[in-house]
Amino acid sequence: MFRKWLSEYLGTFILIFAGTGAVVVNQHTNGALGLSGIALVWGFVIIALIYAFGDISGTHINPAVTVAFAADGRFAWREVPGYILSQLAGALSGSLLLRILFPENTHLGVTLPAGHAWQSFVLETAMTFILMMVILRVSTGAKEKGITAGIAIGGTVLLLVLFGGPISATSLNPTRSLAPALVSGNFNYVWIYLTAPFLGSLLAVSVNKFLAHATEN
Repeated sequence: MFRKWLSEYLGTFILIFAGTGAVVVNQHTNGALGLSGIALVWGFVIIALIYAFGDISGTHINPAVTVAFAADGRFAWREVPGYILSQLAGALSGSLLLRILFPENTHLGVTLPAGHAWQSFVLETAMTFILMMVILRVSTGAKEKGITAGIAIGGTVLLLVLFGGPISATSLNPTRSLAPALVSGNFNYVWIYLTAPFLGSLLAVSVNKFLAHATEN
């Protein structure tokens, strides 16, 4: 289990350091990356992490994904706490390193809604549903299958960052939002990003089970 925990820790550390780091660098350089650049960073880092750590832990790097796999019966519930703690520790490490590198940045890539809170809540739920549906359909058990799974998942994240970023900042991952909030001390609207991803991923599990049952019949 230690290898799996370390894999989830390293994967989530790299994800948050690179992903929210892209947001911080974009602010630091007056928009040099832009939304497209930030989306590409998120998409490509997930592709890289799936191929780097997928054979060890499945590269969940997201508590909502871990809980969804457990709810779907693909992952043991007894392993969920260790995965989530490893993911949170990795995310916090990534945000703390960004704090050291960019001490003048007061947000560190924290996720905030551009409009009404409920608009972002519904959007985050829907986007996480889409992401989890893709993950469930391209995975066997709690791990990805085939050489194109990483591309499908990373491409979906890239698309969702482009689509939802201007409205909700596209979290899809509770630790992605919680870690910058904890390090920066900015907890405004954090409830959106701690609840919507779980709701969206569990809805995806229910729909996927229905589709699988319909296919069998």
